[in-house]
Amino acid sequence: MLKVYNTLTRKKEEFKPIKKGQVSMYVCGPTVYWFQHIGNLRAYLFADILKRILLYNKYKIKHISNITDVGHLTSDADEGEDKMEKAAKKEHKKASEIAKFYFDAFHKDLEELNVIMPDKWTKATDHIKEQIEMVEILQKKGYTYETSDGIYFDTSKLKDYGKLALLKPEQLKAGKRIKMGGKKNKTDFALWKFSEEPGKRQQEWKAFGRMGFPGWHIECSAMSSKYLGKQFDIHTGGEDHIPVHHTNEIAQSEAAFGKKPWVKYWMHVAFLTTGGEKVSKSKGGLYTLSELNEKGYNPLDYRYLFLLTHYRKNLEFSLKALDAAKAAYSGIKNKIKDIDENKDGSDGKKYLKEFEDAINDDLNTPLAIQAMQKLLKDDKVGGKAKINIIKKMDEIFALDLLKKEKINIPDAVKKLVEEREKARKNKDWKLADDLRSKINKLGFVINDTDKGSIIEKK
Repeated sequence: MLKVYNTLTRKKEEFKPIKKGQVSMYVCGPTVYWFQHIGNLRAYLFADILKRILLYNKYKIKHISNITDVGHLTSDADEGEDKMEKAAKKEHKKASEIAKFYFDAFHKDLEELNVIMPDKWTKATDHIKEQIEMVEILQKKGYTYETSDGIYFDTSKLKDYGKLALLKPEQLKAGKRIKMGGKKNKTDFALWKFSEEPGKRQQEWKAFGRMGFPGWHIECSAMSSKYLGKQFDIHTGGEDHIPVHHTNEIAQSEAAFGKKPWVKYWMHVAFLTTGGEKVSKSKGGLYTLSELNEKGYNPLDYRYLFLLTHYRKNLEFSLKALDAAKAAYSGIKNKIKDIDENKDGSDGKKYLKEFEDAINDDLNTPLAIQAMQKLLKDDKVGGKAKINIIKKMDEIFALDLLKKEKINIPDAVKKLVEEREKARKNKDWKLADDLRSKINKLGFVINDTDKGSIIEKK
């Protein structure tokens, strides 16, 4: 029985999808104006673990993720420049070129992290029609008003506005009219923005009598409802989305569709932190995956580090912590390599049950990792049983635990191996040992077997 923590109810609940055996799932995707850092990537690793656990439990899944390539302004208060337009100006490129370049880089990161891709990536710019239609529905229902700079959602029309973030009613009523666009309430948000200088933006469309572009929140509601229906099971994202982006998605969607709850389970991943604070330019920790690769880390070292902390807890990041995770991950793989499949023993099923109990208890990956470590230490479990259980566990971990790595052996090492083989044939054991030491110093280990010498990386 799978249980998940639902942000909407603030409690752990038994997972029961709207349609038996089927799960509709929307994962908030990236704004593709720059490279995604490892803090951003934690959200996609979390969603991947969730998806893998659902698949492990035999659910059929329809998974949609968006690509924000228009409308995300530099301020959550509907102010500032469009991040895509700003990047296009800075790099002297078309906004579409910026979007493609940074999405491709992001997609490559996900592949290297063994993330299962969604059934469909939905671009905001490909769904302008759907977004306009949704704004029109809200207009007809009386939830909007127009200002000099756009069409806004009137949050005072919803009694339960802010329920996801547990916003207090007095906070909602305390808003004043502000200069920017003349919003009625502090919490009102843009559904559609009018271009300040029509023709200046790269991305703008004619709607509501003027040139403009969609607000950030409307895209997720319009695209998720198109592909998953007016009510669906799971919506994921970072916890920073709770007070504004996801709160506004709920407001406009429930107002438009009249379905409550619009999403049954809201699931959010906590921050990546460094020094106890969210990673940022000033605090450090904003590495991209490629930057970690350049420092000698495998992307799966970071995936292993991610698995060691529960998704609802902040993940404290440092290179020291990543070094420890890298060493532990390497140690696990080495132990797996040493398993003798011909060794008889017990079936080890208690460890598989411990693992399954952990993953089904709100995705408790730290306890699941502990179950695997206990299995590897237990010499009473048979070799084949161990391998089969690890194979099942790796359906969730996705750490390539049983994958045999291709080793690129330098010519210098190959030459030393050949010399050592000759020395062994000549029974010159001292020379063979000396050559083994030289091979070790170059970062390789040589194991002598009945089938010949096997070379492995240290």
